[in-house]
Amino acid sequence: MELQNKATNLWGNFFKVSMVQIRTFHMTWFAFFSAFFAWFGIAPMMVVIREEMHLTKEQVGWTIIASVAVTVFARFFVGWLCDRVGPRLAYTYLLIFGAFPVAGIGLADNFESFLVFRLLIGVIGASFVITQYHTSIMFAPNVVGQANATSAGWGNLGGGVTQLVMPLMFSAFVIGFGFTDAEAWRASMVVVGTVIFFTGIAYFFLTQDAPDGNFKDLREKGLLPEKKQVTGSYFQAMKDYRIWILFIIYGACFGIELTVNNVAALYFFDYFEVDMVTAGMIAASFGLMNIFARTLGGIFADNCASLWGLKGRSYWLFIVLLGEGFALMLFSQMSVLFLAIPTLIIFSLFTQMAEGATYSVVPFINKKALGAVAGVVGAGGNAGAVAAGFLFKGAMDWNEVFFVIGVVVAIASFLTFFLRFSPEQELEEKVAFEKANMDVLQQKADQANDAVARSLKIIADAENNHK
Repeated sequence: MELQNKATNLWGNFFKVSMVQIRTFHMTWFAFFSAFFAWFGIAPMMVVIREEMHLTKEQVGWTIIASVAVTVFARFFVGWLCDRVGPRLAYTYLLIFGAFPVAGIGLADNFESFLVFRLLIGVIGASFVITQYHTSIMFAPNVVGQANATSAGWGNLGGGVTQLVMPLMFSAFVIGFGFTDAEAWRASMVVVGTVIFFTGIAYFFLTQDAPDGNFKDLREKGLLPEKKQVTGSYFQAMKDYRIWILFIIYGACFGIELTVNNVAALYFFDYFEVDMVTAGMIAASFGLMNIFARTLGGIFADNCASLWGLKGRSYWLFIVLLGEGFALMLFSQMSVLFLAIPTLIIFSLFTQMAEGATYSVVPFINKKALGAVAGVVGAGGNAGAVAAGFLFKGAMDWNEVFFVIGVVVAIASFLTFFLRFSPEQELEEKVAFEKANMDVLQQKADQANDAVARSLKIIADAENNHK
């Protein structure tokens, strides 16, 4: 069953929060931003934590792996949960329960306990799946690519902002309140945990599952499949080979972004000999590209779809993924700071455009099991991060690891040519795309007609008064 009344215009209605689609869009990107901020809030303070707990390079590598490993399984589960209870409740549960390990990581005092908390915090990384699921069912085909890309991109921005804000918050506690280093990083995480707790409560009250209501109400009206059908659809969807291609592709873009979020501050601290705050600011530049880069990926994907149909989305995905691979190989060879920073930004641009392009394809794989598709593909991102994490904990220099990953990403880009769609689906989506565009044009025409009518009335009134 296809959900009705999806929004056909994102930017024209951007501030109309009275529309449930727009209100949900803003809540879902902010919820993901908060979760992403909390997920990687500890990363820029690892310089202090490594010294306090006497962590070895291998142990740091294990904490990197732990932070993303559990998210693989969490994303599989959350995708199923969205189909079953709806994204509103799924997000509320995730943020409220996820707040406790975020705030509680300060209880860790050795490698083992720190690793456990890092693992538990990784569960909130599943928030991405809910964000993509929620925007996918709120927006029509002509704008779903850019809606998905923007909500995810602005959410991912939390990974960049946390690199900048957490060292400053840490410094504020040390300088402004006289905390020790050990107390300051713990207090900083309590603040972050509190924020996502209240964000979860806000999500419950300010959003709904679909344009026409919550899943529970839609099922009672017969407008949505019953809960018992969800599991069957989930496993049926997982038999589609295209999901697993996207699983690998997303591992090659979002998985690498996760890895860079974890290692960038340490990389610049160790290899370029800058201080912790400077390293955090440089690392933040990678994530801050999410302000527009992922949105660009979605916008170009929608434009390619208008020209070449669904296969146009795949062609665009190939271009940006290949660009990401080459940019990462180039970054790995940088040995001076003033060249490394712009190369990092170019690499970030391609990485995040590839992420936006990937999730412009996701809504068209299986509409009956959107949660399954979003969950599996999202899990691929974390699987890629886990694989990369093992390289960083090994004996290789980190610049060599970056080069190897760049080669793998470039090779993975060619998998996009196996993303095929039937002629029937191409035609169906082309019709849906044009209908959505017609709706936008009709809205603009109505607005223009109203403006003309108002102008004619003003002219007529003026002429009558003159007589």
